[in-house]
Amino acid sequence: MMYICTTNTSTMNRQSISFTEPNEQWLKEMVNNKEYSSKSELVNDLIRQARSQQARVDWISNKLEKAETNGFTDSNKNEILQESKDRLSA
Repeated sequence: MMYICTTNTSTMNRQSISFTEPNEQWLKEMVNNKEYSSKSELVNDLIRQARSQQARVDWISNKLEKAETNGFTDSNKNEILQESKDRLSA
């Protein structure tokens, strides 16, 4: 398990978190392989990726809800598909 001190600063908040042994080993490997400079950097990157993915899922869900509510759209099937692909690759 990994423990981090809990303190607050003006730019970063520190939290105490624990990892299972396999996750701790994976984090160490990523840092040791120089893919990240620290475990904090890696965890923050994973959170950024998850937030970005959630924003994409929310956008698609909103589009679907709007289409279901209105029963129609001005875009055709191919336009909607292309717009979704464009957003997913952004």
